[in-house]
Amino acid sequence: MGRRIAITGLGAVSALGTTAAANWDAAREGRSAIGPHLFDGGQHGPEPVSLPAALTPDGFQAAFEAKHGRKVSGLLDRFALIALCAAAEALEAADLLDSPVLDQRTAVVLGHGQGGQETLEKSYERFFGLKSPRVHPATVPKIMVSGGVSAVAMQFGVHGPVFATSSACASSAHAIVQGAGLIASGQADVAVVGGSEAIATPGCMSGWQAIQALAGETCRPFSRDRDGMVMGDGGAALILEDMRHAEARGAPILGEYLGAGMTSDAFHLTQPSLAGTSGAMRQAVAAAGLAEAEEVLISAHGTGTPLNDKNEAASIRAVFGERATRHPVIATKSAHGHLIGGSAALQAVIALQALKAGLAPPVLNYNTPDPECDGVDVVVGQVRPIGARHALVNAFAFGGLNVSMAFAA
Repeated sequence: MGRRIAITGLGAVSALGTTAAANWDAAREGRSAIGPHLFDGGQHGPEPVSLPAALTPDGFQAAFEAKHGRKVSGLLDRFALIALCAAAEALEAADLLDSPVLDQRTAVVLGHGQGGQETLEKSYERFFGLKSPRVHPATVPKIMVSGGVSAVAMQFGVHGPVFATSSACASSAHAIVQGAGLIASGQADVAVVGGSEAIATPGCMSGWQAIQALAGETCRPFSRDRDGMVMGDGGAALILEDMRHAEARGAPILGEYLGAGMTSDAFHLTQPSLAGTSGAMRQAVAAAGLAEAEEVLISAHGTGTPLNDKNEAASIRAVFGERATRHPVIATKSAHGHLIGGSAALQAVIALQALKAGLAPPVLNYNTPDPECDGVDVVVGQVRPIGARHALVNAFAFGGLNVSMAFAA
């Protein structure tokens, strides 16, 4: 890539906690944030329905507002608030708050699958349900997918490249890759990357129910009795930085981005393709030189759906062959739910901390081995000591959009 890319800051907001450290602690300890939640369509919607979900508690932005002396709750949709708070934590960890570095040579690239779904549903309720000709004047900027990156850029004075990516469950993975590309090409020295999502709303949940994608009780990646995904909300941010730039200013080096693979199945809107997912992993392994590595931590897409987990296990076997069982596989959606556009970023944040600690967090809710997922080493039961210094983070999205990213710590 020409320039080595350091990771100098991490931030996270999810149902597991409102900091990167809190999310790691929960994952390491095997704590799940998944539980039953009542989704109420309101006065003009259908009867309320209870579904499993992992939702970030209200008030998570209070620490941001106290620190920065600015109330943001009424100005941004929930997905953008999550992105702003995660980015603020990552920038502070990188010692970049109030820094002149955040100017022309810094980028912001964040991924979101849908944008301001909560705002959209409230607006529809007002317009179609209550027959009001007027909606909130901030409706359009709160709905737009770029609302999160704009909020980060304006809050921290970033004047370099700023844009959002949207590719369903691969959105934040594509954002990380694009941010790294801006640094590798010399267009930026620093990039705030990641993503967020807040689409666990009554209307959106009914859509996921309609395609029979949701679990009845909880998320069980790679377990034979898995029956679907569990929706979550939240997100994460990473600070990518040219290695020489980071070293010159004495920044903390938390890890390194080594490269990625990206493919398109061009096959089916909801079913995965072995050629596409294994192709993305193979590219990432080649970019990072990990084909002969003794141990690589694999943070699986691991949605807990029958087809995805079977396909992902087959992809790991296809890429690593007889060495597949040497590489521990984790699936943190079993703890924090599926954040759609924010998932890959949160997986990356947890994986980097796992490498630093030398510990692989357990896959939760695993009951029974599945013969179709044989030949891979799923970490179950409890946290496991590991010697891996490298990680692969997978994001395989609806529409056949695949990303696999390689990191070192």
